[in-house]
Amino acid sequence: MPYERNDDLPQSVRDSLPQGAQTIYREAFNSAWQQYADPDKRRDDASQEETAHRVAWAAVKTSYEKQGDSWTKKD
Repeated sequence: MPYERNDDLPQSVRDSLPQGAQTIYREAFNSAWQQYADPDKRRDDASQEETAHRVAWAAVKTSYEKQGDSWTKKD
């Protein structure tokens, strides 16, 4: 279930990430959704959706870091 817009992201993602990080999340999720459509490409019997969410969070963490309760862009 790729996301067309940031407003389509899960509420928990929208509530915790700033807009720029949401865009990174959405684009990484959508890419991983396609890349890991084949179950043989996933680890630990993870679902396609679970794998895509893991990839999306990893992508966010390359540019943003959590400080307290909020995510901020890395310097």
